[in-house]
Amino acid sequence: MAALYRQLRKSLEDGKNEPDAADFYYGECEMRRHDLTRPRGERLLLKLYWALSGYGLRATRALAWLGVSVAVTMAVMMLWGLPADDPKPATTGRQVAVGQEISLVTDTPKPVNPTNALVDRITTDRFEKSLRVVINSVVFRSSGQNLTTAGTYAEMISRLSEPVLLGLGVLAIRSRVKR
Repeated sequence: MAALYRQLRKSLEDGKNEPDAADFYYGECEMRRHDLTRPRGERLLLKLYWALSGYGLRATRALAWLGVSVAVTMAVMMLWGLPADDPKPATTGRQVAVGQEISLVTDTPKPVNPTNALVDRITTDRFEKSLRVVINSVVFRSSGQNLTTAGTYAEMISRLSEPVLLGLGVLAIRSRVKR
């Protein structure tokens, strides 16, 4: 069945009938996803592609997943990702006689995990900082914010997943607008 859908889709694309071709593309992917003779890895990838964005045709689904991902990442940042206090750089050196060179060293202490209750970590300040970190991560930029170990891993995961979801949403919107 997938081959038949593919042929119908191709002929509609050649005839510049994009809306109907998209419907046959969706059907083709559905047939491939349910075909038990296909390798398990391919079927799993198709299931993931279907769940995240409806084979790149459902913008709402991709943008909803992006919203969920941003919300989860912000919650992780607020609860475990931001340090208890902003580490303050400390400059140390020693006094020397007049005319001699001075040597100063600036150290930034490692971020300290928060130890207070989870409810106490939900503040407007921490919300604003976590929002800044998450928004920066959607566009592949590092926030520059000192993060705990959990926050660093959460930022890395979001820097990989959220731009993909944004891209799937943009591609789905583009395919709808292009028609």
